[in-house]
Amino acid sequence: MPRPCRTGPGIDYYVARSSVGAMAHAPASPAGLDRASEPAILILTSLASGVKHGYALTKDIEAFAGVTLGPGTLYGAITRLDQRGFIEAAAPEERRRPYRITAAGREALAAAVRDMRTIADEGAARLGLVLPMTNPMTNPMTNPLKKAMTTPKRPTSAGGTRRARLGWST
Repeated sequence: MPRPCRTGPGIDYYVARSSVGAMAHAPASPAGLDRASEPAILILTSLASGVKHGYALTKDIEAFAGVTLGPGTLYGAITRLDQRGFIEAAAPEERRRPYRITAAGREALAAAVRDMRTIADEGAARLGLVLPMTNPMTNPMTNPLKKAMTTPKRPTSAGGTRRARLGWST
């Protein structure tokens, strides 16, 4: 029920109060990395392939994500990641200050990637999309064990075993 409010002599108006409760949100990831386009995730993803300084991070992120991070966004996220122990400064190179991902950063990135994969898989299933296999351990062309199981065997020569023909000792 709206309550009357007085604002002056003889002027009444009503303030409507919402009857809708607070919306429930899914809990944030323990690492606090929630969106794929979040600068922290982009930076950690870039650093997962090796040590980089700010400009190299910007160029790498543009290349793999199509996102351009401005200097304020980039260095603000770098500062927060450093404070949380997800990255650390490497040995300086001339005027550049390179960064590397820490073990805690790798764990946080892995958790965020798993969460994003779960959401992507669910969205694809609901849309009836077939996503390509990207996990090297499930892709028979990149996993040597699966490749060996799916690749047809070539017959060995009559003169010996395949190992001997290749020069491997038995």
